[in-house]
Amino acid sequence: MTSTSLLPERTSAPVQPTARRRPLGALLATVAIFLGTPAAVHASYAEREDARAFAAEIAGRHALDAAEIERALAGARHDPEVIRLITPPARKGVRSWRSYRARFLDRTRIDGGMRFWREHADTLARAERDTGVPAEVIVAIIGVETIYGRNTGNFETLSTLATLAFDYPPRAELFRGELEALFLLAREQGRDPASYYGSFAGALGYPQFLPSSMRAYALDFDNNGAIDFESDPIDAIGSVANYLRAHGWQAGAPVAERARLSPATDAAGLVAAGIEPTLAPAMLADNGVTTTDGRAAAAAATLVDLETPGADTEYWLGYRNFYVITRYNRSSFYAMSVFELAEALRLGRLVEEIRAERR
Repeated sequence: MTSTSLLPERTSAPVQPTARRRPLGALLATVAIFLGTPAAVHASYAEREDARAFAAEIAGRHALDAAEIERALAGARHDPEVIRLITPPARKGVRSWRSYRARFLDRTRIDGGMRFWREHADTLARAERDTGVPAEVIVAIIGVETIYGRNTGNFETLSTLATLAFDYPPRAELFRGELEALFLLAREQGRDPASYYGSFAGALGYPQFLPSSMRAYALDFDNNGAIDFESDPIDAIGSVANYLRAHGWQAGAPVAERARLSPATDAAGLVAAGIEPTLAPAMLADNGVTTTDGRAAAAAATLVDLETPGADTEYWLGYRNFYVITRYNRSSFYAMSVFELAEALRLGRLVEEIRAERR
């Protein structure tokens, strides 16, 4: 998903709209060969022992043809832009909730989300009935990830995952697993592994599922015999809902609410307890943490700190469903932006329904 739940926490936009297809990556590799730079060894994976060993390993594990895997890998190219984009900056930037929020709580995503909801209202209602995940949350995730399918990424997935699997040691194990999943997905879908395009991290389509998540959680929600994340959002809608349900979404339960802290509250200590909601309501109350109207937390929660330089930190109580959203992307900023966009969409939909009733 993305699943970006498997990736390091990110605070940048999930999709790079300026991404490009393989020809540029191939050109860069060719230039590198000409110049005799170290990148020349990455021009092709055809002769590399680690790639050939990978092909033999997954072929034996899944009854695949090792020669076919090697032929596919021979067409993959090292993409230095993928490495550049996924490598964390040498110096961490200052976190700013207000800046992050502004990228996702904008007219493009709100207005686009309302249109998307109107267009797919029946599908969203069915997904909500089947899974208990509210329609607005499904819409918000697709909006945050790809602006409702507008920016799904334009990197060739085979080359992307080969680059990360064999030339990015910090996450090589993760991405070898995703490269393996891509070959299995291609077999299951009857497609050429080189036919997939997506983000610089290998995520695919409207919902930005990684190949392993696509295999585990994707649904043929329109029952047409195939799963399509590229040209029609129906399967994506059902699959996002299914992913959240599988990760523990609680139907009808709260996601988050604003917290009030007493002057004596050790906010840093409570935040350090982690993103999973393990802080009991009584314990939070004993430490001076309540809702803004003085109530105890509705259930076990995490204390979420949303920092903005030069402004007071916002504190929120994140419940189980907030944690479930972080399984899509391990970032409290991400989960809160999904929640707030979902709330904006829910209220907008309510206004539309009231106006329709008055006509």
